[in-house]
Amino acid sequence: MKVDTMRHIDYYAGVPLCFLGSLCQKIIKLLIKHDKKAPENVLFIELSEMGSAILVDPAMRKLQKEAGANLHFAIFKKNKPSLDLLSTVPQENIYTIREDNFLSLALDGIKFFYWTRKRKIDAVIDLELFSRVTALLTGFSGAPYKVGFHAYYNEGLYRGDFLSHKVAYNPHIHIAKNFIALVNALMSPQEEIPYSKTKIEDDEIRLAKVRYSADEKKTVIDIVCGCFEKFDPVKNKIVLINPNASELLIQRRWPRENYAQLIKMILEYCPRAIVLITGDPREREEAQRLKEQGQSDRCVNFAGKVKFAELPLLYSVSELMVTNDSGPPHFAAITDMPAFVIFGPETPALYGSLGKTTPIYAGLACSPCVSASNHRKTACIDNVCLKVIKPAQVFKTIQPELEKINAQS
Repeated sequence: MKVDTMRHIDYYAGVPLCFLGSLCQKIIKLLIKHDKKAPENVLFIELSEMGSAILVDPAMRKLQKEAGANLHFAIFKKNKPSLDLLSTVPQENIYTIREDNFLSLALDGIKFFYWTRKRKIDAVIDLELFSRVTALLTGFSGAPYKVGFHAYYNEGLYRGDFLSHKVAYNPHIHIAKNFIALVNALMSPQEEIPYSKTKIEDDEIRLAKVRYSADEKKTVIDIVCGCFEKFDPVKNKIVLINPNASELLIQRRWPRENYAQLIKMILEYCPRAIVLITGDPREREEAQRLKEQGQSDRCVNFAGKVKFAELPLLYSVSELMVTNDSGPPHFAAITDMPAFVIFGPETPALYGSLGKTTPIYAGLACSPCVSASNHRKTACIDNVCLKVIKPAQVFKTIQPELEKINAQS
């Protein structure tokens, strides 16, 4: 389903359903009283953002450790692989929703209400900021505890009134800390207006890391060798270029000609480096055009060559990555590889990767122009915020890592 179609469904169907649903919930609340016991089966809902499945991991682990919660998760089917990277949520506890068309979305939504009752879900944490679909899923989940972001006196998108624990979203701290605030609200021994009156330290949003054996790393090295016959794992070092961003926001793409110029600078400066252009199979044609502009046999079209689950393996054998603001820097955050992320329409202060990441950001007066509050839709048709970031600036930023490559014997 197209992104704009989903936005229209969320608005035109979501607003009246949230209003009517809220009235129904108030009546049900008067008729049915729940025992106030500590929740055991907790469901997180985050449908549309693959990166958020990584950013919420510290919050889920905190709830699991401090409350002994049995974690569950609801997510769009196409985004489920991002949950599998850290495997914090057991496979059998993940509910997927198809979003290819309205009928499948509606059917899976109805089945969801049966699933939550079968699983005896007694607490739901809605991670979305303004989605009415997730508000409805939360409201009719059957769980006595419903945690999510609430606007209070802020002018904002109407989502009904379903929540038992209303958390004030803080736009001045990283979204991962806002996710921790949701968990703190659920664990709070007393009612707070608004939740959550807690200080969240940077240590609380550190990500778990994945480690791989030499044999596991060899599997991805073999794939690289298959694409570049001259590759020597001892002599050559891998630099990744991820020039893609999802169709949700194409304004996040740094110009291809800039990437081409950067690739030439990297290969000239580092005779031992090879550049792999990454992406999914659908982006292979675009990656090929960039490879041809790179004008070197050490620039390799690697789009679609590894499965999604193998991305952290690829990152673990690479020296660094230069990327647009997209999913890969979040997926790379669970490894030790440095990532240099070029930001434009969004700000690294709120949605930056939690890994070994360096943001590259012009900070124009109009930027950031997208956020959850406008459904990441912008009127911008000329992403100057990215065009003003020149290849020389990016090269200078990554140069210390390139020097490490040159210094290796």
